[in-house]
Amino acid sequence: MRTRHDYWRAQLRRILVLLAIWAFVAFGLGIFGAEWLNQFDLAGVPLGFWVAQQGSIFVFVALIFVYAFLSDRADRAAGVQETADTTTAASGGH
Repeated sequence: MRTRHDYWRAQLRRILVLLAIWAFVAFGLGIFGAEWLNQFDLAGVPLGFWVAQQGSIFVFVALIFVYAFLSDRADRAAGVQETADTTTAASGGH
């Protein structure tokens, strides 16, 4: 069984990798690679412009889902997943 330290190290590594992917798309492709990407079109729009305006947002939202999926899987493997006993129901009083 993995220790708490190993669990959080893996979680931090997962976050850093996903943020690096997003930074590469947002800054690397959207800003620095825009001129090169503009030689291609996406539905009549230069690809560099599209990546800067929409693509990085789509990638960020997709990475949120990837993070949630990977974190749930890691939580189950570590035995710290949420259950009905450990969460508050939405209809419960606060």
